[in-house]
Amino acid sequence: MTTPSYRVWALPGLPEVRPGDNLAKLIAATEPGLVDGDVLIVTSKIVSKAEGRIVAADDREAAIDAETVRVVARRGTLRIVENRQGLVMAAAGVDASNTPAGTVLLLPEDPDASARAIRVGLRETLGVDVGVVVTDTFGRPWRSGVTDVAIGAAGVRVLDDLRGGTDAYGNPLVATVVAGADELAAAGDLVKGKAAGLPVAVVRGLAHLVEDGAQGARALVRDAADDMFRLGTSEAVREAVTQRRTVREFTDDPVDPGAVRRAVAAALTAPAPHHTTPWRFVLLESAESRTRLLDAMRDAWVADLRADGLGEDTIARRVRRGDVLRRAPYLVVPCLVMDGSHRYGDARRDTAEREMFVVAAGAGVQNFLVALAGERLGSAWVSSTMFCRDVVRDVLGLPDDWDPMGTVAVGRAAGAPGARAAREVEGFVEVR
Repeated sequence: MTTPSYRVWALPGLPEVRPGDNLAKLIAATEPGLVDGDVLIVTSKIVSKAEGRIVAADDREAAIDAETVRVVARRGTLRIVENRQGLVMAAAGVDASNTPAGTVLLLPEDPDASARAIRVGLRETLGVDVGVVVTDTFGRPWRSGVTDVAIGAAGVRVLDDLRGGTDAYGNPLVATVVAGADELAAAGDLVKGKAAGLPVAVVRGLAHLVEDGAQGARALVRDAADDMFRLGTSEAVREAVTQRRTVREFTDDPVDPGAVRRAVAAALTAPAPHHTTPWRFVLLESAESRTRLLDAMRDAWVADLRADGLGEDTIARRVRRGDVLRRAPYLVVPCLVMDGSHRYGDARRDTAEREMFVVAAGAGVQNFLVALAGERLGSAWVSSTMFCRDVVRDVLGLPDDWDPMGTVAVGRAAGAPGARAAREVEGFVEVR
């Protein structure tokens, strides 16, 4: 039985790369001795140089701004961002090292296309079928130090999906997808080094990873919907606030009660007067409880509308518009309690006291909605229970001093949210 093994070495003799250079020809000129099944590991810096991704930038921060799509985290001057290539990394990949003073290097515009061009060029020049991985250096959450990863690839199986197989003990593999291209990138970095002037490495012995038609390194970027760690820092929390939308159409997917309880826990951190806890959340987890409440509320609403003299057609249209609550697989009724409030015996001060508690209730509901967004749950805060509080208390069996403050519809959004209308901050502030 042959013991699995591979070799990796840096490729010497590559000259300084300049804009317009053909990397495949430069590599071929070093007489690299490539054979079918080899994998070339190419540092993105030389790809950027060859593609003219050098820009004058006395202000590196401005260059980072231009390449940034989304700020994920910030500490001092360090920014972790999502860049135009969809990569989440420090400083959007803008690099001021190994480039003349007063300039910075941007990442290749399309690293997968760059890898394909090198692969095709080597096939035409040397007649060999090799894989190509374009790499850059990343830090990683929860781990100190940096490592090289694949940002572009051609002719390489970037993900090795082992799901459906078994391990040595016969246990089924249900979640194992190996990032082979990243492992190749890290192996190449061990011999290229960061300052040795050796930007290309060769890996031999892993020909089973070289294949035509393989997807590019873009496949290594996790989709936002599947990214469990997309939110977390103060900047990400701000994104959760700004990206939260009112959702009116839901899928039939069940809602995880644990996710709702975690959102309630976030609600309980809101500020409140006199160190009180003026929030209560009634969770309607059964279809029977939701239907019973909504039917009673509908009957009360119809009675109010008839008392206003509206016709039956108008009443029917209004009731249909309120059906967002019926389309949701889960409902929450946030309630205000005045436990701990002060009684002054003065109408002005008593009114202000209640308003403080109402504001605290709103802050709690806002925390709740944002936390639901962090759980990838859509929501709609509907005020209807506030118009028939006695009915809600009666149907749900709530104490007389619990004031329903609307109903929150919860569920998986049936579609992508629409764009939010732009609102300029200066239109909403007054400075004194």
